[in-house]
Amino acid sequence: MAREKIKIKKIDNVTARQVTFSKRRRGLVKKAQELSILCDAEVALIIFSATGKLFEFSSSSMKDLLARCEAQHNNHEKSDQLPSLELQLENNTNHMRLSKEVANKSLQLRQMMGVDLRGLKLDELLHLVKKLEAGLTRVLETKEKRFRIEIAALERKGAEMIKENQQLKQKLMMKLYSKGKKPVVMGYSDKYVIDINNTVMEERMSSNDQSAATNVCSCNSSNASLADDYSDTSLKLGLPCSS
Repeated sequence: MAREKIKIKKIDNVTARQVTFSKRRRGLVKKAQELSILCDAEVALIIFSATGKLFEFSSSSMKDLLARCEAQHNNHEKSDQLPSLELQLENNTNHMRLSKEVANKSLQLRQMMGVDLRGLKLDELLHLVKKLEAGLTRVLETKEKRFRIEIAALERKGAEMIKENQQLKQKLMMKLYSKGKKPVVMGYSDKYVIDINNTVMEERMSSNDQSAATNVCSCNSSNASLADDYSDTSLKLGLPCSS
Protein backbone atom coordinates (compact mmCIF):
# COMPACT_ATOMS: atom_id res chain seq x y z
CA MET A 1 0.00 0.00 0.00
CA ALA A 2 1.40 3.41 -1.03
CA ARG A 3 2.41 5.72 1.76
CA GLU A 4 0.42 8.91 1.94
CA LYS A 5 2.42 12.07 1.35
CA ILE A 6 2.60 14.48 4.25
CA LYS A 7 1.76 18.07 3.46
CA ILE A 8 4.69 20.31 4.31
CA LYS A 9 3.42 22.84 6.82
CA LYS A 10 3.88 23.62 10.48
CA ILE A 11 2.53 20.95 12.79
CA ASP A 12 0.11 22.53 15.21
CA ASN A 13 0.17 19.70 17.77
CA VAL A 14 3.18 20.27 20.02
CA THR A 15 3.66 16.58 20.86
CA ALA A 16 3.46 15.48 17.23
CA ARG A 17 5.80 18.29 16.28
CA GLN A 18 8.41 17.15 18.82
CA VAL A 19 8.17 13.53 17.67
CA THR A 20 8.56 14.55 14.02
CA PHE A 21 11.56 16.76 14.93
CA SER A 22 13.34 13.89 16.69
CA LYS A 23 12.77 11.47 13.82
CA ARG A 24 13.77 13.90 11.08
CA ARG A 25 16.82 15.10 13.03
CA ARG A 26 18.16 11.57 13.39
CA GLY A 27 17.50 10.92 9.71
CA LEU A 28 19.24 14.17 8.68
CA VAL A 29 22.33 13.35 10.80
CA LYS A 30 22.43 9.87 9.29
CA LYS A 31 22.30 11.30 5.76
CA ALA A 32 25.09 13.80 6.57
CA GLN A 33 27.28 11.04 7.93
CA GLU A 34 26.66 8.88 4.85
CA LEU A 35 27.48 11.85 2.59
CA SER A 36 30.81 12.47 4.34
CA ILE A 37 31.80 8.78 4.13
CA LEU A 38 30.61 8.01 0.60
CA CYS A 39 31.85 11.23 -1.07
CA ASP A 40 34.87 12.00 1.17
CA ALA A 41 33.33 15.38 2.00
CA GLU A 42 33.67 17.48 5.08
CA VAL A 43 30.19 18.02 6.49
CA ALA A 44 29.09 20.14 9.43
CA LEU A 45 25.50 20.20 10.59
CA ILE A 46 24.08 22.61 13.18
CA ILE A 47 20.46 22.37 14.33
CA PHE A 48 18.56 24.48 16.87
CA SER A 49 15.25 23.13 18.06
CA ALA A 50 12.15 25.25 18.70
CA THR A 51 13.13 25.41 22.35
CA GLY A 52 16.65 26.62 21.47
CA LYS A 53 18.46 23.35 22.14
CA LEU A 54 21.61 22.80 20.01
CA PHE A 55 22.25 19.64 17.98
CA GLU A 56 25.36 19.37 15.81
CA PHE A 57 27.26 16.89 13.67
CA SER A 58 30.70 17.27 12.11
CA SER A 59 32.75 14.84 10.06
CA SER A 60 35.90 16.46 11.49
CA SER A 61 36.56 19.28 13.94
CA MET A 62 33.62 21.66 14.04
CA LYS A 63 35.91 24.54 14.95
CA ASP A 64 38.16 23.95 11.94
CA LEU A 65 35.20 23.69 9.61
CA LEU A 66 33.71 26.93 10.93
CA ALA A 67 37.05 28.74 10.52
CA ARG A 68 37.35 27.40 6.98
CA CYS A 69 33.82 28.55 6.21
CA GLU A 70 34.54 32.04 7.52
CA ALA A 71 37.77 32.29 5.51
CA GLN A 72 35.97 31.16 2.38
CA HIS A 73 33.29 33.74 2.97
CA ASN A 74 35.89 36.51 3.36
CA ASN A 75 37.60 35.44 0.14
CA HIS A 76 34.31 35.68 -1.70
CA GLU A 77 33.77 39.21 -0.41
CA LYS A 78 37.24 40.26 -1.55
CA SER A 79 36.74 38.69 -4.95
CA ASP A 80 33.45 40.58 -5.26
CA GLN A 81 35.22 43.85 -4.43
CA LEU A 82 38.12 43.32 -6.85
CA PRO A 83 36.09 43.73 -10.05
CA SER A 84 34.64 47.00 -8.78
CA LEU A 85 38.15 48.29 -7.99
CA GLU A 86 39.42 47.21 -11.39
CA LEU A 87 36.43 48.81 -13.04
CA GLN A 88 37.03 52.03 -11.14
CA LEU A 89 40.68 52.09 -12.20
CA GLU A 90 39.67 51.43 -15.79
CA ASN A 91 37.12 54.24 -15.65
CA ASN A 92 39.73 56.63 -14.28
CA THR A 93 42.12 55.67 -17.07
CA ASN A 94 39.45 56.17 -19.72
CA HIS A 95 38.50 59.50 -18.18
CA MET A 96 42.09 60.73 -18.31
CA ARG A 97 42.47 59.57 -21.91
CA LEU A 98 39.23 61.22 -23.00
CA SER A 99 40.12 64.44 -21.20
CA LYS A 100 43.44 64.54 -23.02
CA GLU A 101 41.76 63.95 -26.38
CA VAL A 102 39.24 66.72 -25.70
CA ALA A 103 42.04 69.12 -24.81
CA ASN A 104 43.93 68.27 -28.02
CA LYS A 105 40.84 68.68 -30.19
CA SER A 106 40.02 72.00 -28.52
CA LEU A 107 43.55 73.24 -29.22
CA GLN A 108 43.29 72.18 -32.87
CA LEU A 109 39.96 73.97 -33.19
CA ARG A 110 41.37 77.18 -31.73
CA GLN A 111 44.35 76.97 -34.09
CA MET A 112 42.03 76.55 -37.08
CA MET A 113 40.24 79.70 -35.89
CA GLY A 114 43.57 81.57 -35.80
CA VAL A 115 44.11 81.41 -32.04
CA ASP A 116 47.09 79.93 -30.11
CA LEU A 117 49.45 79.88 -33.11
CA ARG A 118 52.59 80.92 -31.25
CA GLY A 119 53.74 77.39 -30.51
CA LEU A 120 53.43 76.17 -34.12
CA LYS A 121 56.41 75.71 -36.40
CA LEU A 122 56.54 76.69 -40.07
CA ASP A 123 55.70 73.22 -41.40
CA GLU A 124 52.81 72.97 -38.95
CA LEU A 125 51.50 76.33 -40.12
CA LEU A 126 51.74 75.21 -43.76
CA HIS A 127 49.86 72.03 -42.90
CA LEU A 128 47.20 74.11 -41.16
CA VAL A 129 46.87 76.35 -44.22
CA LYS A 130 46.37 73.31 -46.48
CA LYS A 131 43.67 71.96 -44.16
CA LEU A 132 41.86 75.29 -44.16
CA GLU A 133 42.06 75.60 -47.95
CA ALA A 134 40.72 72.08 -48.40
CA GLY A 135 37.89 72.81 -45.99
CA LEU A 136 37.08 76.10 -47.76
CA THR A 137 36.97 74.31 -51.11
CA ARG A 138 34.49 71.76 -49.75
CA VAL A 139 32.36 74.54 -48.30
CA LEU A 140 32.26 76.41 -51.62
CA GLU A 141 31.39 73.26 -53.53
CA THR A 142 28.58 72.53 -51.12
CA LYS A 143 27.32 76.12 -51.42
CA GLU A 144 27.30 75.97 -55.24
CA LYS A 145 25.48 72.66 -55.13
CA ARG A 146 22.83 74.12 -52.85
CA PHE A 147 22.51 77.16 -55.15
CA ARG A 148 21.96 74.94 -58.17
CA ILE A 149 19.31 72.97 -56.31
CA GLU A 150 17.51 76.17 -55.27
CA ILE A 151 17.66 77.59 -58.82
CA ALA A 152 16.27 74.37 -60.29
CA ALA A 153 13.46 74.39 -57.74
CA LEU A 154 12.59 78.02 -58.55
CA GLU A 155 12.60 77.26 -62.28
CA ARG A 156 10.25 74.34 -61.78
CA LYS A 157 7.98 76.50 -59.64
CA GLY A 158 7.98 79.25 -62.29
CA ALA A 159 7.13 76.78 -65.04
CA GLU A 160 4.27 75.41 -62.95
CA MET A 161 2.93 78.92 -62.32
CA ILE A 162 3.06 79.77 -66.05
CA LYS A 163 1.25 76.57 -66.89
CA GLU A 164 -1.37 77.26 -64.23
CA ASN A 165 -1.82 80.81 -65.54
CA GLN A 166 -2.39 79.52 -69.07
CA GLN A 167 -4.93 77.02 -67.81
CA LEU A 168 -6.79 79.77 -65.92
CA LYS A 169 -6.86 81.96 -69.06
CA GLN A 170 -8.25 79.10 -71.11
CA LYS A 171 -10.94 78.39 -68.53
CA LEU A 172 -11.90 82.07 -68.39
CA MET A 173 -12.17 82.37 -72.20
CA MET A 174 -14.26 79.19 -72.37
CA LYS A 175 -16.57 80.55 -69.69
CA LEU A 176 -17.03 83.84 -71.55
CA TYR A 177 -17.71 82.12 -74.88
CA SER A 178 -20.21 79.78 -73.21
CA LYS A 179 -22.16 82.84 -72.00
CA GLY A 180 -22.14 84.39 -75.51
CA LYS A 181 -19.79 87.17 -74.49
CA LYS A 182 -16.90 87.96 -76.75
CA PRO A 183 -13.91 89.17 -74.75
CA VAL A 184 -11.80 92.06 -76.01
CA VAL A 185 -8.45 90.55 -76.87
CA MET A 186 -5.30 92.49 -77.69
CA GLY A 187 -2.45 90.39 -78.99
CA TYR A 188 1.20 91.29 -78.72
CA SER A 189 4.20 89.03 -78.74
CA ASP A 190 2.06 85.91 -78.31
CA LYS A 191 0.41 87.34 -75.17
CA TYR A 192 -3.25 88.23 -74.68
CA VAL A 193 -4.98 90.68 -72.39
CA ILE A 194 -8.67 90.05 -71.72
CA ASP A 195 -10.85 93.04 -70.88
CA ILE A 196 -12.74 91.39 -68.04
CA ASN A 197 -14.11 94.61 -66.55
CA ASN A 198 -16.11 95.46 -69.71
CA THR A 199 -17.50 91.93 -69.78
CA VAL A 200 -18.55 92.07 -66.14
CA MET A 201 -20.18 95.45 -66.68
CA GLU A 202 -22.06 94.08 -69.67
CA GLU A 203 -23.32 91.18 -67.56
CA ARG A 204 -24.54 93.49 -64.80
CA MET A 205 -26.36 95.86 -67.12
CA SER A 206 -30.08 95.20 -67.59
CA SER A 207 -31.99 95.66 -70.83
CA ASN A 208 -33.17 99.16 -69.78
CA ASP A 209 -29.64 100.17 -68.86
CA GLN A 210 -28.41 98.92 -72.20
CA SER A 211 -31.10 100.92 -74.07
CA ALA A 212 -30.30 103.99 -72.01
CA ALA A 213 -26.68 103.55 -72.78
CA THR A 214 -27.55 103.26 -76.46
CA ASN A 215 -29.51 106.51 -76.33
CA VAL A 216 -26.70 108.25 -74.55
CA CYS A 217 -24.24 106.99 -77.12
CA SER A 218 -26.53 108.21 -80.00
CA CYS A 219 -26.88 111.61 -78.36
CA ASN A 220 -23.20 111.86 -77.92
CA SER A 221 -22.67 110.92 -81.57
CA SER A 222 -25.22 113.55 -82.73
CA ASN A 223 -23.63 116.19 -80.56
CA ALA A 224 -20.31 115.26 -81.95
CA SER A 225 -21.64 115.67 -85.53
CA LEU A 226 -23.12 119.08 -84.68
CA ALA A 227 -19.84 120.12 -83.21
CA ASP A 228 -18.12 119.07 -86.40
CA ASP A 229 -20.63 121.06 -88.51
CA TYR A 230 -20.19 124.10 -86.30
CA SER A 231 -16.46 123.88 -86.62
CA ASP A 232 -16.74 123.67 -90.40
CA THR A 233 -19.13 126.66 -90.50
CA SER A 234 -16.87 128.73 -88.34
CA LEU A 235 -14.07 128.05 -90.64
CA LYS A 236 -16.16 129.06 -93.68
CA LEU A 237 -17.19 132.39 -92.06
CA GLY A 238 -13.67 133.57 -91.74
CA LEU A 239 -12.28 136.65 -93.56
CA PRO A 240 -11.58 136.22 -97.27
CA CYS A 241 -8.03 135.83 -98.18
CA SER A 242 -6.47 138.75 -100.08
CA SER A 243 -5.47 137.97 -103.60
